Amino acid sequence: MTLLAVQPRIMLVGATAKAAAADTYRQLNLFGDVFERVRADYVEKPDDAKLIETAINGMLAGLDPHSSYMDSKSFRDMQVQTRGEFGGLGIEVTMEDGLIKVVAPIDETPAAKAGIMANDIITKLDDEQVQGLTLNQAVEKMRGPVNTKIKLTIMRKGQDKPVEVSITRDVIRVRSVRSQVEGEDVGYIRLTQFNEQTTEGLKKAIADIGAKISDDKLKGYVLDMRNNPGGLLDQAISVSDAFLQKGEIVSTRGRNAEETQRFNARAGDLTKNKPLIVLINGGSASASEIVAGALQDHKRATVIGTRSFGKGSVQTIIPLGSGNGALRLTTARYFTPSGRSIQAKGISPDIEVLQDVPEELKAKTDTKGEASLRGHLKGDAGKEQAGSQSYIPPEAKNDKALHMALDLLRGTQVNSAFPPNAKNPVPN
Repeated sequence: MTLLAVQPRIMLVGATAKAAAADTYRQLNLFGDVFERVRADYVEKPDDAKLIETAINGMLAGLDPHSSYMDSKSFRDMQVQTRGEFGGLGIEVTMEDGLIKVVAPIDETPAAKAGIMANDIITKLDDEQVQGLTLNQAVEKMRGPVNTKIKLTIMRKGQDKPVEVSITRDVIRVRSVRSQVEGEDVGYIRLTQFNEQTTEGLKKAIADIGAKISDDKLKGYVLDMRNNPGGLLDQAISVSDAFLQKGEIVSTRGRNAEETQRFNARAGDLTKNKPLIVLINGGSASASEIVAGALQDHKRATVIGTRSFGKGSVQTIIPLGSGNGALRLTTARYFTPSGRSIQAKGISPDIEVLQDVPEELKAKTDTKGEASLRGHLKGDAGKEQAGSQSYIPPEAKNDKALHMALDLLRGTQVNSAFPPNAKNPVPN
């Protein structure tokens, strides 16, 4: 009797699935009809491949702001960015009056060894005029296979004639981690992105600081992730792990419950549990929010600054075969150890610090945040938050968030949020 009662329900589900499939095929036929009509009747002969690519982009753009199609070139560029290394010269450049200006050569790279200097103007690349190229086109020409040569023609202040320099390309690693000692007693570490080099860069930074400051003099660390747009999930996990002894770092939850994944810290805090302050702002997104959320939930760090961007989703890169690029598809949301979703809400700092912004920059220094992006994944009902301040003063003397962090670590300023109450961490 029970079996009989269940049977019609099974048949109903099967019928519904067939109806849904039939409807999908009808929609695909509609797409085919439109595609053929455009090919046949558009005022100018369209490019078939471009039509398909535009249709794919439209489909993905309708999902959320972070799902997209990458053609083969965009896919290669993305791989270079996440790898954090490429064949090149080792110079930071910008565009000025249609020419390429050197911001700075990177230490111990072919450009630095060849004597390239800040403010050099690059006018030719292998005898080809730079004028007329975009910055990206010029950068692409300077990159290339390791051990290949390129000739740069340079205008340099104080030189009457152009200088020609031949440089052999080498492996260039993007510096995603910078560090320094503040006042002989605090370690300052800045993370600018999360690529494949970030965790190793962090370990080296901690070791370098430890070599410069004795353990008894070291007051603690400042981890600056302001305006860090994120990057690789595994790097966010390993960076968090560097400061944690145990416990969950982050969980990701897809459409189905069985797709939930939890990532936990392994024993060993590289900073020996020294006091830690994390700096974030409206430009801190994705992977940087994972790190800030994990350290905040575990009461391992005090978070200072302004509310973060609020990108609480995970994208998976799905290659589509040789020459076809890749799909960047949102496949999960992530949650902090306490179960918080920061989607369209962000990480709220333990201590809010607003910077003094020059009048002419006020309209440009607030990020709109995830909640302001059209088509964003919805956050918790009624809890979505707009963007916040993302300005970082160019001179450290004007950096209020950094100064508060240093004062708290040195004990010259007191706040109830520092140190965090480690007796009440999240359940593990």
